[in-house]
Amino acid sequence: MADGDQPKIIVDDDWKSQAQAEKAKLAEEVKAKEAAKHATPEEIGFIDLIRLLATQALMYMGAFPDPQTGKAMVALDIAKMNIDLLGVVEEKTKGNLTDDEQKMLEGTLHELRLQYVEIARAIQKAADEGRIGPDGTMQPARDQPGIPTPGTAPGTAPGTPPAPGV
Repeated sequence: MADGDQPKIIVDDDWKSQAQAEKAKLAEEVKAKEAAKHATPEEIGFIDLIRLLATQALMYMGAFPDPQTGKAMVALDIAKMNIDLLGVVEEKTKGNLTDDEQKMLEGTLHELRLQYVEIARAIQKAADEGRIGPDGTMQPARDQPGIPTPGTAPGTAPGTPPAPGV
């Protein structure tokens, strides 16, 4: 090396900008995760109101079990009230709904009303035949083959002990 030659020092300032970019990227990811934690679910709308009332009507027509008891429940007066509430909603919103909302409301009401009538007729028929009492409780099926009573296995006559393992 000559006396006048000094070693060349190269300073790499590029790493600073890369580190700064990575830091900003991580900060954005953390910010996005925090925003997701505090995000609200989709906005609740008119369709959700229809679904809520229809679900209540179906539950009280015995379509599926009560979430608390696990047993199907038939309370036609409460089912009718929910169906009637949907009818009020239909009447009060006439002309103010989108085509999809109107079709869903009309279709839901139509189906619920048909199911209500069908279930009410079945209950009345069962009461007329003595299979259920006036209070809606099941009556013993003493002379009704094929209808199991509590404590008997399906397909056995009342009073016959259930088969082992049943």
